Amino acid sequence: MVSNKLNEYYEALDRLQRGQTLNVPKGTKITKDAVALEAGRGRGSIKKSRPIFHNLIQSIQEAATTQVRPIAKAEEKVAKYRATADKYRQLWEEALARELSLIHELHELKLELSKLQSSKVTHFTK
Repeated sequence: MVSNKLNEYYEALDRLQRGQTLNVPKGTKITKDAVALEAGRGRGSIKKSRPIFHNLIQSIQEAATTQVRPIAKAEEKVAKYRATADKYRQLWEEALARELSLIHELHELKLELSKLQSSKVTHFTK
């Protein structure tokens, strides 16, 4: 019977690690309480004072350190998308700068052309 309960806890831990939980929300932080709740037991049922849980507690602690947190994943995505947005903002600003430079150059050339045309105008008389 004790072995059966331990197996249930280990199965619950495995489900938490895989993110395929039945009794707690997906992405729940791996803790002793989360494992107990996932196993269908009460919060606090896994106690350090009970020698039978020693190996289970070690497994829970190891799993908790390797757990990829959804928040960390979201923060990575945000950083990635922010970097992409910054890259495209820079490209957009560079394109605007080129556009303004070309507009300024065109304006200067039009002014120069109008000066040349007005100075070359000759009056013909019959």
